Amino acid sequence: MNISSSSFKDGGGIPPKHAMKAIPGGMNLSPQLSISGVPAGTTSLAICFVDRYPPARNWVHWLAVNIPPGATSIAEGASGSAMPAGSIELVNTFGKKGYGGPQPPRGSGVHPYELAVYALSDAPGFAVREYSEAEFLELIRNKVLAKAKITGGFEYK
Repeated sequence: MNISSSSFKDGGGIPPKHAMKAIPGGMNLSPQLSISGVPAGTTSLAICFVDRYPPARNWVHWLAVNIPPGATSIAEGASGSAMPAGSIELVNTFGKKGYGGPQPPRGSGVHPYELAVYALSDAPGFAVREYSEAEFLELIRNKVLAKAKITGGFEYK
């Protein structure tokens, strides 16, 4: 399975429009995603977008589950309004449902953000609440058929 994004390249910088509105230029737009090579037997996809900067402690910026396996593209800004039918957006670490863009502390350096898509053999029952990444991974642990990820950096200078 593969993912890519027209919003940012793997290993590149995340544009400010994807950051929270408190950041100059921030529009809190979820990034575009293209998904290919979904394995046979996949019943749903899940998205997890996490800040990997150590002091951020794997801050969850976006969790979406029950995405249909045929969803090969998710549009930029789809969170909250145009996700594929049947998708469920969970609560991020900001305490809000859906996407919450980067908002690292000013001067803390470049934060690496990992955007992962999981192909699942079964759609676990998720309550619409906040999950840590560890809780999310535990719920899908025996259901993952494939994982693909890209990483982008963001810095608030």
